[in-house]
Amino acid sequence: MAIRADRLDVVQPAKESKGRRRSLRIAGWSGGVIAIAVLVFVAIPSPIDPLAWDPAPAPAMTGVLTPNQALAHAELVTPTPDGPEDITFDDQGRLYTGDESGIIYRLSPGGRPERFANTGGRPNGLRFAPDGHLIVADTRRGLLSVDETGNVSVLTDTAGGKPVTLANELAVASDGTVYFSDSSATPYDKINLTDELLESRPSGRLLRYDPRTHHTDVLLNGLSLANGVALAPDQSFVLVNESFRYRITRYWLTGQKAGTHDTFADNLPGFPDNLTPVGDGTYWVALYQPRDAKLDMMQSHPFLKAQIAKLPSSLLTGATPRESTALQLDNAGRPIRALSDTTGRIYGLTTAVPHDGYLYLGTDHKGSNDVLRYHL
Repeated sequence: MAIRADRLDVVQPAKESKGRRRSLRIAGWSGGVIAIAVLVFVAIPSPIDPLAWDPAPAPAMTGVLTPNQALAHAELVTPTPDGPEDITFDDQGRLYTGDESGIIYRLSPGGRPERFANTGGRPNGLRFAPDGHLIVADTRRGLLSVDETGNVSVLTDTAGGKPVTLANELAVASDGTVYFSDSSATPYDKINLTDELLESRPSGRLLRYDPRTHHTDVLLNGLSLANGVALAPDQSFVLVNESFRYRITRYWLTGQKAGTHDTFADNLPGFPDNLTPVGDGTYWVALYQPRDAKLDMMQSHPFLKAQIAKLPSSLLTGATPRESTALQLDNAGRPIRALSDTTGRIYGLTTAVPHDGYLYLGTDHKGSNDVLRYHL
């Protein structure tokens, strides 16, 4: 028995050794396949050539910024537009908004949406000029004017010798001068916003159209997805949102600082979309969605971003947070009020426009394309 036991002691390790060798061969083969797959994946050209960017740590979501469910109580105004990017009102209190099909809708108080005009493009920013014409920043066609009968004309589609590739939002001064954003050098129908965000090569512009000379000036270059635009109450400066830098940039129009720019609000807790002045020196900014700590971390690693951009878009956008915030800033760019929705009802917030005691909201996300309003 002792001998048999000794034999077992000798034979058993031999069996274990063979099994171990086989496991090692399988592990080595699998590791080799994985290594080859990784090398092949890395060898595939990336669609982007990213730069490093180091965002500041996101602000603590406390105090004014504490998440809440206020906007979950907003009431539906109309579900008709497909992506109501912006909202404005005429002097009769009628609401105007555009959608993805090119149609601009008009909605009388208590009425139903009616087709006011069709730009043949994608109307984003909407504001009325002193002459009563509706000025439109159209992502496909440039800066447009729509008269009271719905006739559309192009005001400008070039600036600084380059085409206006993605007109986004605008503000109209008391003399009719139009300040508008050109979000990117990549046209609307070709832009991949995820790639644009990861690449971190800002190409947006702030432009100014003079209705007297019909000339368009470039005020600022190199903006990171130039978006919402708003004028100061005294029109001494104009603000422009930089969505992919979580900030609002200020360009001075008058005074000793005229022609220079600085930062009005920085390190916002989300991606700023549209910007609307209240008239008392404060502003409402729509935060499309909150910041993502993992994304902020990746921004300083160009190689990693180049690899991530190779993945299918569905993998990158499938986990989009279903929450948004309307943030009110004071005249120094400091948050003074935040209305959010963390319930998943309202998300993809593009605009927050105060009017007649309500905050009108536009949403532009699949499954959440509505005009709503929240009682202030």
